Amino acid sequence: MQVKIIGAHGGVTRGYHATSILIDDKLLIDAGSAASSMDIQAQVAIESVLISHAHLDHTKDLGFLCDNCFGLRPAPFQVYTHKTVKNAIKAHLFNDVIWPDFSVLPTKNDPCIIFNEIEEEKELQLGEYTVLPIHVKHPGDAYGFVVTKGNVSIVFTQDTGPTERIWEVAKKVKNLRAIFTEVSFPNKLQNIAELSDHHTPQSMKKEIEKMPDKVPIYLGHLKPNYQEELIQEITDLKNSRLHILYADDVRFNFD
Repeated sequence: MQVKIIGAHGGVTRGYHATSILIDDKLLIDAGSAASSMDIQAQVAIESVLISHAHLDHTKDLGFLCDNCFGLRPAPFQVYTHKTVKNAIKAHLFNDVIWPDFSVLPTKNDPCIIFNEIEEEKELQLGEYTVLPIHVKHPGDAYGFVVTKGNVSIVFTQDTGPTERIWEVAKKVKNLRAIFTEVSFPNKLQNIAELSDHHTPQSMKKEIEKMPDKVPIYLGHLKPNYQEELIQEITDLKNSRLHILYADDVRFNFD
């Protein structure tokens, strides 16, 4: 399974792109920068989209994906997310005020995008991928995902504060190759992290104790304005399992 980090950050500025992860060039997890950081052909090739939650840094490029690929695809984008998230996107983004409602364009029977509601811990089969959505501690019915292809499984939860269930499930997953999660704020902003259900390096140190042993952990969603401070504080944890997603447009292969 190839994991490409399209956008690794919890914010947007020059050289820093919001959260989007592309698996094998066809399964997209979150759409924070999927249109702004990928060429049109790569966007057209996306087969399925998982949206973890409705926050702008995870959804803002859905509208541009539709706009860029309008009339170029043989079938609609299939988006899979919680009902709460679907309703939020429809109400606040695809509402014909902020952006056209591509779920009914060009017609209701042949739209550019279709939203599919998924349920907690009910497996979803997307071609060769099995996806298990699991609630995590973040606003708006946020999901993390366990994605399995063949004998490779990976946990993705790019927005979460200290949580429990996804790690209970992860410990039972066979052939778990990697964990992609987040550290958003430096330790001095622990209070902000707690209020917004995000991690700091010091809270991640405790969170690791809940995770499966020995599995590499990739930390993303770094806030661009605190990236250097976060890199130093994560490095100070002196944990060889930790890998910092400080750059966009990088690929990892797991087999």
